Amino acid sequence: MRCKGTLIDLATPKVMGILNITPDSFYDGGKYKDEQAILLQVDKMLKEGATFIDVGAYSSKPGAEDVSDEEELRRIVPVIKLLVANFSNLLISVDTFRSQVAEKCIEAGAAIINDISGGDLDPNMFATVASLQVPYIMMHMQGTPQTMQQTPTYKNVVTEVFFELSKKAERLQRLHVHDIVLDVGFGFGKTIAHNYELLQNLDYFQEMGLPVLTGISRKSMLYKPLGVTPQEALNATTVAHTIALQKGTQILRAHDVKQAVEAVKIFGLLSKK
Repeated sequence: MRCKGTLIDLATPKVMGILNITPDSFYDGGKYKDEQAILLQVDKMLKEGATFIDVGAYSSKPGAEDVSDEEELRRIVPVIKLLVANFSNLLISVDTFRSQVAEKCIEAGAAIINDISGGDLDPNMFATVASLQVPYIMMHMQGTPQTMQQTPTYKNVVTEVFFELSKKAERLQRLHVHDIVLDVGFGFGKTIAHNYELLQNLDYFQEMGLPVLTGISRKSMLYKPLGVTPQEALNATTVAHTIALQKGTQILRAHDVKQAVEAVKIFGLLSKK
């Protein structure tokens, strides 16, 4: 994957550290409110081995409050500028489904667009990605963040998610978007059973010949079956990350970078001869 003129080799899986600057994210909402807290957290994640930092200003947890384009821009653009000013060669992913927000963040110094809706919530997103010529993480979601967990329904979740992502990948490739990353969207319009079916068959998505990102960190599919909280779901996250690595995922999107990097390193020992 090419980011800002740098070729990132995904033959060895990479870790994307999560920086939520929303007041209501399910795990760390409101935790990074000021410049010092933001800079300390990003510095920590980079030292722990993150290759990318994913910055989000719109909470996509089930039933999250909708915020306006203007509010999302007000929250996120200053943070992108702050990070670019303080960390050289930082590869920032902007977590947004709005093309205007994506464009402003790329202009401010971000390198990747991470779209939870895979273009469904903004008809201008694909054209914007093609114009900007940046890597695009395309996630599958059924519904919107406000409705996605009400009645998620599939006849076959694996084949339906695969079909939707493959159709969109073809559209993007026709627009000459060269760096596309797939995300099956754990927890986004899926039941717990759907999520585990996708995890079990995650290797199937390698058939598209595109990198796969796994965003499973501290999600309810992990903590609800165990009867614990997101704060207590680090061990379950590491187990799920290990399974995802065994299924071929190339990027782990994680709140806890150190543990995700350790999982990648231990997994890497299996393939050494």
